[in-house]
Amino acid sequence: MKYERTSIAPEEISRQIAICHTLFDRVTAGGRRPLAMVDTYGCQQNEADSEKIRGYLAEMGYGFTGDEFQADVIVVNTCAVREHAEMRVLGNVGALNHSKKARPGQIIAVCGCMVQQEHMTEKIRRSYPIVDLVFGPHELWRFPELLQQVMERHKRVFATEKSSGVVAEGIPENRDGRVKAWLSIMYGCNNFCTYCVVPYVRGRERSRLPEQVVQEARELVEAGYKDITLLGQNVNSYGKDLGLDVDFADLIREINAIPGDFLIRFMTSHPKDATEKLFRTMAECEKCAHHIHLPVQSGSSRILKAMNRGYTREQYLEKVAIARRYMPDLVLTTDIIVGFPGETEEEFAETLSLCEAVRYDAMFTFIYSKRVGTPAASMPDPYTREDKQKHFDALMDLSNRISAEKHAAYIGTRQRVLVDGETGREEYNLSARTNGGRLVHLQADPALVGSFVDVEIVSGNTWALYGKVAQHG
Repeated sequence: MKYERTSIAPEEISRQIAICHTLFDRVTAGGRRPLAMVDTYGCQQNEADSEKIRGYLAEMGYGFTGDEFQADVIVVNTCAVREHAEMRVLGNVGALNHSKKARPGQIIAVCGCMVQQEHMTEKIRRSYPIVDLVFGPHELWRFPELLQQVMERHKRVFATEKSSGVVAEGIPENRDGRVKAWLSIMYGCNNFCTYCVVPYVRGRERSRLPEQVVQEARELVEAGYKDITLLGQNVNSYGKDLGLDVDFADLIREINAIPGDFLIRFMTSHPKDATEKLFRTMAECEKCAHHIHLPVQSGSSRILKAMNRGYTREQYLEKVAIARRYMPDLVLTTDIIVGFPGETEEEFAETLSLCEAVRYDAMFTFIYSKRVGTPAASMPDPYTREDKQKHFDALMDLSNRISAEKHAAYIGTRQRVLVDGETGREEYNLSARTNGGRLVHLQADPALVGSFVDVEIVSGNTWALYGKVAQHG
């Protein structure tokens, strides 16, 4: 289904940057460089949003700190996917009362998916008077304007109007690190899975124009980034709203053609839209990592239908088989929800059997979390938390066993990895990732960070591999 796109005019972004420069003169007037703290929760899209928030703050003259007692501005970028994430955010926001008492002029902003829910905005309005600014994902592009209003009016500002979403190009970004980069290719979701709040808070699917995505990818490669992850709530739907006859597989080919030695990753991929064309493209594009995060959520076709996932157990397994036919070395990871309303013992057993059949390299498992306003929230659910915890523990045991077995198979092999950082430990001081995204710890020269190297895998456990730089010749 095609939705009306709301693209923010370039002049509007220029106006926001001009406000940044006005605020620069204000906040640096005393000769001191002010500090900001951006605290991010949730998914990679939130991380990418926080890079834009930091980009604006840098334009305003702020440096960055991880200490709330040193920060002049604190921005808390929130998640709404599970109740636990919301409770954690609220607890940490409440704790900022101490830093605000120590720094009475401190400005505290809360943004992101959580506050796009009306009941959460009202909770902050009533119960968290220390919060000066609240804005949803659709208002991020005008963060400088909103911050200026707080500074000049000395009143709380709330900007959480309902919206189908916007596309805003040209917002400055302050990225975290120099090896890996997030690259948003689209925003929002049209799927309306019955348990999920994302379409309500992120809006409808909006794809960025392919030339804008490819140009940003080219700039990242020229800047030295080696690992570029294409982001979207459902990257497989990319381009459907543009009417340009360009889909996600086509976009991967365009980015793959950029000169340079780098990896293309992507997430998240919805099974109902994962096509043979995509798998073939991944196999044929030498820079595309052979890794798919393909959330199955349940192994029961009845539960999948109740979730509104758009595929059956059998259709999912067929897609996995096609993907592995094109890429025998494919690393496959997934998300699974345990205890969806009404899930029976037999239906949970179907999930276990699917996981045994697929043998995921890693599983991200969650106990169902009721989300206000979603259809699943009103579904009958006779099972107790204890029942669900028992199932969760069984799934975790299976996941850990398969992961350990998968990692054991790497021992003695040679892998090309990207060294992406230092661990801070004396032994195995570097971290790296295989093409398929498996974590490898190394003992080597820190000068290798940002480089591709061949390593010999010497050991492994459930969570990681351990290796040494391979000797050539």
